[in-house]
Amino acid sequence: MTPDICGSVPDAGQSRLCPLQAALGARPCVDSYDDFCRVALSLFRFIGAAYTTGASDCWEAAYRFADEAPGIADSPLLVARAAALVRILRSGRPCELCFMPPSCRRLSKDETELMRLLAVARRKQPGELESIVCAFVGSGKEAAATRAVNALALC
Repeated sequence: MTPDICGSVPDAGQSRLCPLQAALGARPCVDSYDDFCRVALSLFRFIGAAYTTGASDCWEAAYRFADEAPGIADSPLLVARAAALVRILRSGRPCELCFMPPSCRRLSKDETELMRLLAVARRKQPGELESIVCAFVGSGKEAAATRAVNALALC
């Protein structure tokens, strides 16, 4: 088992057949995040699929998922803020973001970084957030990405 081109690794429930992969360290699985982060991750994945395929059904799925998620007071705002962040990240990076399918338990490298950004923003540690954003986003988009992450974290 080796990481795919997106850098995804199997979740903790799967057997690790490759010692090299274990030595590289595994990223957390979806279950290691709280409810809000799991909802945000699913929205990122639906939005990523919409950009990749151009299918409007993906946008509808994102809104429907947010509407049905427990504890979300303003689901259209949540989807809009997640989409704004994805849009900023897509425009500020030299390569495409890699998203796994919405039902996948594994995380791509990009998804792991997005979850890290969101967790730091929710802890309200601005200095740490800015340094992580700078490492993840292309030059010139750091301020916009930081604002978008903070807005999503407060949703």
